Formats: sequence, C-alpha cells, structure tokens
Amino acid sequence: MLLSVSNFEVCYGVISALQDVSVDVDRGEIVTLIGGNGAGKTTLLRAISGLLRPKRGRAVFEDGQDLTRLKPHEIVRRGVSHAPEGRQIFANLTVRENLLLGAYQRSAREEIQADLDRCYTLFPVLAERRDQRSGTLSGGEQQMLAIGRALMARPKLLLLDEPSLGLAPLVVRKIFQIIREINAQGVTIFLVEQNAHMALTVAHRAYVLQSGRVIKSDRASVLLDDPDVKKAYLGG
Repeated sequence: MLLSVSNFEVCYGVISALQDVSVDVDRGEIVTLIGGNGAGKTTLLRAISGLLRPKRGRAVFEDGQDLTRLKPHEIVRRGVSHAPEGRQIFANLTVRENLLLGAYQRSAREEIQADLDRCYTLFPVLAERRDQRSGTLSGGEQQMLAIGRALMARPKLLLLDEPSLGLAPLVVRKIFQIIREINAQGVTIFLVEQNAHMALTVAHRAYVLQSGRVIKSDRASVLLDDPDVKKAYLGG
C-alpha cells in the first residue's frame, strides 16, 4: 500500500465536507475518485496534500509515514505531488520557469535537467513554448504545464484534480493518454475527475463520493457497468 486514508473528516467551519472517508492507493495503480459537484473530491485531495487539516482521521504514506500533521512542502518532499484544480500556474513566468518551480526543493542540477527533458518529451508543446509566458498558453497547454510542474518534484504519488476541466474532447483524450504514459513510467496516480467515463476507462480501481461519503468502491471496469453509476455519472 502506497497511501492509506482512513476515516477522514474535514469541515469548513460547522459544515462537514468529508465524513468518515477511507481510500487506499496501491503502488503502481491509477485510482480514480468520481462524484458530482460539491461531493468533496477536491477537499479530499487538499487534505491529503496538507492544504487542509482533517478534523479526524489519518493519511499514511509508504512505510507508515503519517502525513496528517505535516506541512504541504514536507509532504511534497516525501513524494506526494499535487496538480490542483484550475491549474494555478504562474501566468507571468515562462513555461520553463513554472516547471523549475516544481523542483524548488531539489538541488541536484543534472537530475533536475533530466526531469525537465522528460517533461519536454511527455509534452512536446511545452518544449516548443519553453520561453513563452505561461498565461498565453491555451487551456490544454496550461493543464499539461500544471502536470509537468507536479512531476518536477519527482513524486511517487501524483494527485491530479480535474485535469479535463474546461477542455475540448480532443484535448481531454490527449491528457488521459499522457496520464497513462506517466503511470507506465512508474508514477502512482490518484485522479479526481468529473468526466467519469474517461476516469473509469483509464483507472484500475475507483471510488464514488457522494455528499462527503464514499458510497461505492470497486475495480473501475466493474463500476463502468454498474447501473447506479451509469445512471448518475455516465448519462444512462
């Protein structure tokens, strides 16, 4: 087990956003979390990566490390990287500068350059635009940059939050193809995604979150054929 989240409860003031949520991610997997708007998907990723403090529960990472009380930069240093919803790139910085910010805790220049080259291989358009201000990129290119920046921390676990949000179908297919490639290169992925069909097609296992609670979990292929999931999230 690479990540084990147990009994997470997260509140915004008196409002409970997550209630008794438990999820596991095995090394080498793509695990997806699907659910409607406001279900708590982004809240769970933010709590795992240290941006929110759970009221109750633990997130244990690799060999028993408790992430729950660590600061976000300490969690990144342990091997968990987060590509957030909405991309959150630095618009006034170049593509290359944004990518290098992902490696800000690292010091080995040769390794950083090797990972930069890897990002340019994964995302050739970023190589073409390396000296371009990031705010001038298309939405799909900005999403690729957000993923690339997260990879520059050399994570063992990559948290991806809504990578298809606001993108054209052709670009979405490209993004999910790249997600497969990243996983094939040895990075474990926990994917939050509203496009349930694409998420369940790419993932090994899946959880369904509704109103802050996990209501189903199974192999992704099983949930693709689940009548309740089809009705609620797959348009039929």
